Amino acid sequence: MLTLGPLAFAAPWILLALAVLPVLIWLLRVVPPAPRRIAFPAIRLLYGLKPRDETSSTTPWWLILLRVLLAALIVLALAHPLLNPRAQLIGGGPLVLVIDDGWAAARDWPQRQQAAEELLDQAERAGRPVLLLTTAPAATGLPERLSPLRAAEARSLVQALQPKPWASDRAALLGWLNGQALPASAESFWLSDGLGGPGALALAETLQRLGALTVMSVPPSTVPQLAFPPESEIDGLTASLARADDRGVLDGAVRAVAADGRILARETVRFEDGESRAETRIVLPSELRNEIARLEIEDQATAGGVALIDERWRRRPVGLVSQTSFSDSQPLLSELHYLDQALSPFSEVRRGPLEMLMARELAVMLLPDSGTLSVSEQAALRGWVEAGGVLLRFAGPILAAAEPSDTALIPVPLRQGGRLLGGALSWSQPARLAAFPPESPFAGLEIPPDVAVQRQVLAQPALDLADRSWATLEDGTPLVTAAREGDGWVVLVHTTANPDWSNLPLSGLFVQMLQRIVALSQGVQGGRGDQPLPPVETLDGFGRLVTPPNSAQALPPSTGPGEEPIRPGPTLPPGFYGTEQSRLAVNLAPAITDFRPLGAMPSGVALTGYQKGEEVDLRPALFTGALLLLLADLIISMLLRGLIPSGTRRAGGTAVALLLAAGLATAMPGAAFAQQGAQQGNDSFAMAASLSTRLAYVRTGDRQLDSTSEAGLAGLTRMLERRTAVEPGQPMGVDVERDDLAFFPLLYWPIGTSQQPLSQTAIARVNNYIKTGGTILFDTRDQGEVGIGGATPGIERLRVLARGLDIPPLEPVPPEHVLTKAFYLMDSFPGRWTGGTVWVERADARRGNDEVSSIIIGGHDWAAAWAQDASSRPMFPAVPGGEVQREWAYRFGVNLVMYALTGNYKADQVHIPSILERLGQ
Repeated sequence: MLTLGPLAFAAPWILLALAVLPVLIWLLRVVPPAPRRIAFPAIRLLYGLKPRDETSSTTPWWLILLRVLLAALIVLALAHPLLNPRAQLIGGGPLVLVIDDGWAAARDWPQRQQAAEELLDQAERAGRPVLLLTTAPAATGLPERLSPLRAAEARSLVQALQPKPWASDRAALLGWLNGQALPASAESFWLSDGLGGPGALALAETLQRLGALTVMSVPPSTVPQLAFPPESEIDGLTASLARADDRGVLDGAVRAVAADGRILARETVRFEDGESRAETRIVLPSELRNEIARLEIEDQATAGGVALIDERWRRRPVGLVSQTSFSDSQPLLSELHYLDQALSPFSEVRRGPLEMLMARELAVMLLPDSGTLSVSEQAALRGWVEAGGVLLRFAGPILAAAEPSDTALIPVPLRQGGRLLGGALSWSQPARLAAFPPESPFAGLEIPPDVAVQRQVLAQPALDLADRSWATLEDGTPLVTAAREGDGWVVLVHTTANPDWSNLPLSGLFVQMLQRIVALSQGVQGGRGDQPLPPVETLDGFGRLVTPPNSAQALPPSTGPGEEPIRPGPTLPPGFYGTEQSRLAVNLAPAITDFRPLGAMPSGVALTGYQKGEEVDLRPALFTGALLLLLADLIISMLLRGLIPSGTRRAGGTAVALLLAAGLATAMPGAAFAQQGAQQGNDSFAMAASLSTRLAYVRTGDRQLDSTSEAGLAGLTRMLERRTAVEPGQPMGVDVERDDLAFFPLLYWPIGTSQQPLSQTAIARVNNYIKTGGTILFDTRDQGEVGIGGATPGIERLRVLARGLDIPPLEPVPPEHVLTKAFYLMDSFPGRWTGGTVWVERADARRGNDEVSSIIIGGHDWAAAWAQDASSRPMFPAVPGGEVQREWAYRFGVNLVMYALTGNYKADQVHIPSILERLGQ
């Protein structure tokens, strides 16, 4: 390969053909064009006949130049020129390409594929064989031997390669490599996912022994994070995240997603400097909490960034200890009746003896005042509680008369005997409930004024009694106490579950209190049972639920306490196992025990990142230019020979001029590709932006966010075509650092967490756009109320981005603002989210622009609500209003565009009566 600055030739020996061009010039000069045939009488040849010496005519210089340029283009194209070529491979041995294709590679998978294809292009030009290796275990296992491939074959495999939903196993690959016949000299490239672990250093040392080694990796701060299954708390779930590198402060977000794709909640997460784990609480009503199907880390589409939720976090099976059947001759006197009626609407109640219930999967065990427990029953029940179960007990005459030695599994010591608070022989009156403490799971519940307790079992005074009391009477005596036992809870209600001692079981408060206690449980314990569970849905490498692959096997039955955690792999990918009605979630994060960034490499190893590919193949442009020049030469030859009738020569001359212009423009590809990563030159961008009215969005660098913005504006464009007289073109993405913004009346600017502060050039360009009549819609994409004084991540990021921008004073959209009536009559502006405030330029601060606000700020994620797929179906759910809310989101988009295009025409309509009156009409 011959390199000349930013230009390189893959076949430089063909350039020797340029030496023939002088000979071609000489031949073209001495070979005249063919003689022209003129029809006239032969006698005319006798007039003016004078003998003279004749010399051959010469070809016009411009035609010689055209043909020489044509030959030069063909020679240059055959020499395979490359603009900004990647560093060429060194040596002459095979190329060893090692690709991490585990779960952590999914986040930036297109970059890895592009880097691999560029290396394979270089190997193909050099004619070098390729040894392709992947580190994640495959369903078919490792091949018997290492076989070299042609670059074209390896390229096909790389293009078909997809990240796997389990971790890479470099140690297994290293053990297999040690048994292979490795080449004596080779050049190796390791496309790493940025994670360390067993075998990483040893693999690098083995590859380095073959020859030069280059390791491509991502910065430690951008390594994908892990989402662990949540912990069930009193009023919600606690989501736990992990990162590989604990340096610096890192912000993120976790979303709770329903099975149909609806986002039920979004909570921010912050990793402090020096911390590798972070937690956030997701508080939802029980109805919405039971709809959660997965927790996912925002903007990280990996299998490790998803925590699947199964029945253990939803409807809780409750065991009701009883020696009798549900049918009772006097149900209104039975504690079991009141408990069953209170629990059945929101829990699955299973009734039976304690021994039978212990053999089933339960989240909560209810033990009414029905007798004492044997020693074996106490031991079994204690083990069940310590494993995460919730034991709810009720007091009564039996517990009040029990000896202290018989009161096992009680949260607080009890006094023997009951306390009578009302009756003919008592001076006291029935006691009412005091307000629930803030730290109690019952906090916030409204206490009916008619609920009273006539009798209770008293707790022994203790220093920690107040800390263990979830509910008390007005005199301060505990009514509900609780204590932790291992991973579970023991809860005691100091009165009966029937109306004998209190009218609490007759109130709605009783049902609400039981709901809170049941929600405290961690769900079904155990999980797998004694039967294999077939796969229902499994995750792919990008964290999407798909049909299980053929290699997926059934989840083996549980082996009892102390069993090894499930390690996802080719035969047991993460996902849901069981049946459609009862699923068990298998997640990837708990099986990853070594989660750290890639460590230091051996001396001499080159470390690089995944730079954006800048190599440009100039052959297509050169061959196209040569073809156009060849067509021009053909037309010129036909004109000179008189083969084209005189009536069409003018058209032929015009065609020649156009072909020459196109050929010359294509023949100079260096100028066309001088600005890599720009949009096909300023002229083409301006032409595309100005030929039709277009909506535009700001490119943030986040692929998912930018694709959502494009799809959202495309959906809004289709809606404008259907409902209004506006006929906009397809939306365009703009880079505020390079592109001219003056072509667009409206700029949609989503705020992403990865956006960098603007340069001075971009600030000047945006300020000029604002001053010259443009309108920018800043979308912070924050759920709920968005205020200028808020502290949401989107607002904080907007504050950073807006430094230096000429932002005018803002105010919430007034009720009579033109934005509320530009096309539809509206009083709110929902998007994917609803309930927030939309801010516009204050009326007294508007600086012309036909009274159109230059800045609009909201946090409703409008583009996601407008986005449609190829089948015109919504891509994201609208929460919580569904399709009705989406319709209003479209209406806001229509109002917004009409407002930006037409200005204050709606506001001017208030003057129409006065104008008509003056005209006498």
